[in-house]
Amino acid sequence: MKLGIVGLPNVGKSTLFNAITNAGAASANFPFCTIEPNVGVVAVPDERLDKLAAMYNPKKYTPAIIEFVDIAGLVKGASHGEGLGNKFLSHIREVDAIIHMVRCFDSTDIIHVEGSVDPIRDIETIDLELVLSDLEIVERRIDRTKKAMKGDKKLGDCLEMLERLAQWLGDGKNARGFELLNDNEKEWFYEMPLLSAKPVIYACNLSEEDVMDGIENNTYYPLVVEKAKADKSGCMPICAKIEEDVADMDKEEKREFLAEFGLTTSGLDNLIKESYTLLGLISYLTAGPEEVRAWTITRGTKAPQAAGKIHSDFERGFIRAEIIAFDDLMACGTMVAAKEKGLVRSEGKEYVMKDGDVTLFRFNV
Repeated sequence: MKLGIVGLPNVGKSTLFNAITNAGAASANFPFCTIEPNVGVVAVPDERLDKLAAMYNPKKYTPAIIEFVDIAGLVKGASHGEGLGNKFLSHIREVDAIIHMVRCFDSTDIIHVEGSVDPIRDIETIDLELVLSDLEIVERRIDRTKKAMKGDKKLGDCLEMLERLAQWLGDGKNARGFELLNDNEKEWFYEMPLLSAKPVIYACNLSEEDVMDGIENNTYYPLVVEKAKADKSGCMPICAKIEEDVADMDKEEKREFLAEFGLTTSGLDNLIKESYTLLGLISYLTAGPEEVRAWTITRGTKAPQAAGKIHSDFERGFIRAEIIAFDDLMACGTMVAAKEKGLVRSEGKEYVMKDGDVTLFRFNV
């Protein structure tokens, strides 16, 4: 999973990126400090893997990973090449979802590129640039479809959908909210690399004082929550400064530090959880003396396709999956005890994988 962190200049993108990846991306109080996208890979925290590792004492421990991309700050006119617009937009095309960071705190020490703090205005600034870029793509597709229709009248339905979409985008609405009427429209829609169709999580950057005083007392955060609901997007509070402070701490130090702010989990953990929910992702687990590992799949994936995540031969020669729910395995203490109690199931090709399934695939090629 690749997540792009975007936002106007100086909203805290690089500070957050530094904190969650320890990659040392440049961070300074002026626009365009980040020009080339910084990329960092982080492990997905999963206590289930820790418990499996304690059970099996494996040679190898492999958590699921997320790739974070810190993308340059955007300004008005990016869709027409203003600032670093063309690079910004091309980098967004490569990510699975967008972490849209917006500043939700006042400070005289940190410059805001627009001269004042207004998270809704900032969101709309970036949304508009993505929508305008998408509109150009759709208009070009309309032109090509009209020319192709001379030899293929079946493209009429596609043209009707494209013209409807162009009108929608022309009204300043993002592609995420566009209604697709049938499977054909879904196919045509997702063939296009539309930026405003990508899932979004609004990460509201709060000050340490906001967190200490209570997030509900922040003036700006509720506005973004309402915007996210209307936009069918995710939304979560985060304090980039706190994430930066805890980045190098061990587990116990981090727990004590977060407790001072009334927090039980870090913003990174919450961000990963929100990302999995937004993208409809789950993890199944494999465990043994050689390795314990988490595998990320889309919710609704069937057993053979899940096996294919490990190796294509596993899917091609799939016979069955031997599965036990993680909680059942922990309650039994060992796989042997679980089998004696009949809790290890044999599932076939139509089985839909569940989050936390501890799985052994049987295959033959």
